[in-house]
Amino acid sequence: MMPKLVLGILFVFTVVIALNRPAIAVAQSEPAEYKLGSGDKLKITVFGEKELSGNFELDGSGNVSIPLIGKVGARNATVPVLEARIGQKLRKYLKAPQVTVEVLNYRPFYILGEIKKPGNYPYVSGISVLNAVAMAGGYTYRADKDDIFIKRASDSSGREQKVTAETTILPGDIITIKERFF
Repeated sequence: MMPKLVLGILFVFTVVIALNRPAIAVAQSEPAEYKLGSGDKLKITVFGEKELSGNFELDGSGNVSIPLIGKVGARNATVPVLEARIGQKLRKYLKAPQVTVEVLNYRPFYILGEIKKPGNYPYVSGISVLNAVAMAGGYTYRADKDDIFIKRASDSSGREQKVTAETTILPGDIITIKERFF
């Protein structure tokens, strides 16, 4: 009888602790929808118009050049917004254009500071800072593993924010691993 009572109390205690734990706010660091930027590779399909469809890359200015309509601004636009912009420009030439845009390859992320091979690396969905460090050859002996900063590509202010090794990175982010002093 006694062990069952103790187990019951432990169960209730565990449930109470779990329910009172604050929720982790993941959404604060990730935008609601991905915003396009220079270096993204897109597949644009105009239904019934094979000549206007194909694979395209955003140039350094964040534009995509499409046959017949020329450059379309895509920097900081979401996929649905870009679809609407392309459709609107095509209405001058087509009755009811149906446009779909798909991101084929996201722009790379950058990792700098106290790691063995700093540089840019291809973005992989769901990658964490720790995975990025591993891709870059690991930390140097001078690295401060608790002093990691990210400059988000989606943050127009250009601010760096302190993060942990478990933080998820996004395309275009710049990760900086600081040096420890002793």
